Amino acid sequence: MPVHASRTDDVAVVTIDRPHRRGALDLEALEQLHAAVAESVATGARALVLTGSEGHFCSGADLTELEDVSFTQRLAEVLTHLAGLPVLTVAAVEGSCMGLGMQLALACDVRVVADSARFAVPVARLGLMVDHWTIDRLARFWGEGAARHLVLTAAVLDADDAWRLGFAQRRGGLEDAVALATAATRLAPLAQAGSKIGFDAHHDDAAGVARYEAAFARAWSSEDLREGRAAFTERREPAFRGH
Repeated sequence: MPVHASRTDDVAVVTIDRPHRRGALDLEALEQLHAAVAESVATGARALVLTGSEGHFCSGADLTELEDVSFTQRLAEVLTHLAGLPVLTVAAVEGSCMGLGMQLALACDVRVVADSARFAVPVARLGLMVDHWTIDRLARFWGEGAARHLVLTAAVLDADDAWRLGFAQRRGGLEDAVALATAATRLAPLAQAGSKIGFDAHHDDAAGVARYEAAFARAWSSEDLREGRAAFTERREPAFRGH
């Protein structure tokens, strides 16, 4: 299987396992990735870690197969779904994180980056373009200067660059990513899910802002809020249930 998932308590780890292509994805592997992510959340995972195998995260789309508009359209759907999950998503990045790999890392909430990580968006070398969703998140997560550098000059940036520019939130490997995800599963699910809606709702997006306001109201009237306040008063760890 080019993609497989494992589960430890409330954390799912989805692994791209195509070392012969440095994690590059064809359409079949992309569909398996989507299915593994969707099933992990549907079966109760409270956090998800996305990683690669044998030293590489994902080197891009597998260009040994034709990458046409239908592939990019399906990719956009998969990325939108991944970015919109109500749980914390962590990209555990080592080795190649390029093209489609960068898009997967952009779809995740936070990134844990190994020293071996290398980042690129080499569209100008291939004569193609990425969608606006990718351009927007590149500029937001890397900073516009670095995003233009990546896209317009086909630059390859390293782990130090990712750390210095804020694209990486932690240095380390898969174990560090799983530890971060595990710690997050003890936090309030409604607060996490609602905050994710807020991060992706631009101020002029009336529908997005309305969804955030609804999530805000739900969190403030939730049993979890009462549990959080009680736990604070009683000086104990809260037991959040997402209600």
